[in-house]
Amino acid sequence: MSASGAARTTGFGLRLREAMRAHGPLCVGIDPHPPLLRAWGLSEDAAGVAKFADACVRAFAGRVALVKPQVAFFETYGSAGMMVLEETIAALRAAGTLVLADAKRGDIGSTMDAYAHAWLGDGPLGSDAVTVSPYLGFGSLAPALELAAANGRGVFVLAATSNPEGAELQRITGADGRTIAQRMVDDAAAANVGAEFGSVGVVVGATLTEAPDLSALNGPILMPGVGAQGGGADSIRALVPARDLGAVLPNVSREVLAAGPSVAALKEKVAELSEEFAFLQR
Repeated sequence: MSASGAARTTGFGLRLREAMRAHGPLCVGIDPHPPLLRAWGLSEDAAGVAKFADACVRAFAGRVALVKPQVAFFETYGSAGMMVLEETIAALRAAGTLVLADAKRGDIGSTMDAYAHAWLGDGPLGSDAVTVSPYLGFGSLAPALELAAANGRGVFVLAATSNPEGAELQRITGADGRTIAQRMVDDAAAANVGAEFGSVGVVVGATLTEAPDLSALNGPILMPGVGAQGGGADSIRALVPARDLGAVLPNVSREVLAAGPSVAALKEKVAELSEEFAFLQR
């Protein structure tokens, strides 16, 4: 069965949960930014990005639950860079590894519908899930949510990010006593009602001092900021109730990629971090 057919048969949430049980909870990024390309001895062009991405595919495919290419670092090289991204997504999915396109798309109406078809459809950029921004209103995400449900794909909604600027908006409290971040989590939870394990996840920074209430989400919790940015096992435990830890995907990028360009060294770092966060699946 094709990846597309398998996705429509089993929703993203259940496929992700199975991958987390099989490979551990890590989400590993592919972030070929210029300083890292230089550190790996690669050219700062699409050819360098292709070599970078190929090493990542060989290191991560079949070893982690989720791989997250950062779309911006491919877009910067135009059509040649996007071709590398298409090939990277295809190679990972062909290997049976789930792909989260970190595109952070957010718009309204027909534009959001087009974004949804680009990242959650069967075209060359079609991935298992995509990151989306709800800050034009959660309702603006409807085209992505609907297409994800129809195609067995997933979305990760930015809810409580760890960048300092995010708090200015996300921690505003409404008349109902909920912060905006909490409302995003609650709306994501509503989209997962009735699912065994939902396909609408949220993004919550691992370096925050407090997180929204995640108890009703019934979906995956992507937690960036782990490793080089200061987050770790202790910060995850402090932010997420014990009963919800099984839904957490620590997102590691810098700490893993710093081990390159050796594929063997990348694999070793993934194995080390997988063991560090194995407690999440116990």
